Amino acid sequence: MAENRQLFATPFVIDELASVEGIAALRQAIAGEQAKDTLGVQISNINGWHSNTKMIEWGGEVARALAFKAMQMADSQTLDIKSPSNSRFGWIPEMWANVSRAGSANQYHTHPGSYWSAVAYVDDGYEGSDDPSLGGELQLLDPRMPMIRMTAPDLRLTGPDGSAQADEVSIRPKTGMVVLFPSWLQHAVRPFRGAGSRVSVAINLVPALRNDG
Repeated sequence: MAENRQLFATPFVIDELASVEGIAALRQAIAGEQAKDTLGVQISNINGWHSNTKMIEWGGEVARALAFKAMQMADSQTLDIKSPSNSRFGWIPEMWANVSRAGSANQYHTHPGSYWSAVAYVDDGYEGSDDPSLGGELQLLDPRMPMIRMTAPDLRLTGPDGSAQADEVSIRPKTGMVVLFPSWLQHAVRPFRGAGSRVSVAINLVPALRNDG
């Protein structure tokens, strides 16, 4: 009987922010920065407000605590093969905020130059509704699928249980959720149609040798 093996898994991790006070402090810091810089910047975002990438500085202690949590998540999923028991690497974080209202979205993109990326949801903007028509899902794209589907768009690879593998994963955000994924993984945000404001924080983690490495 043929042996079926699955190769090259792509990890992603979902965790939660435990502190209600910390989430509130993040929102306050983001609101303060948005009031100072109402235009923000335009990168992958369609509509909505995108801060500069210096949130680790203007966000204060609560932003540094969030960056530390992302680094802990990354450490749990990363191995220094030349020093497995004591990694020689640390992380340099880059952080920014996004505020989205109805009609906002993010195009598919990657984060070149980083190893891990994360998004933390300060407010999902759904205001307690579970209506799927409100959109705003985080989309993660299988990096293998575009090339395969160019020749046979109706075919799918089978998974361990024999069912078709998904070529795109959809994650519905919720307040306090943190998602970590490799920075090379293409991701996007579906158009958001909630009545509230979606407030999120994005983090890039760049590996760097420690001074004692």
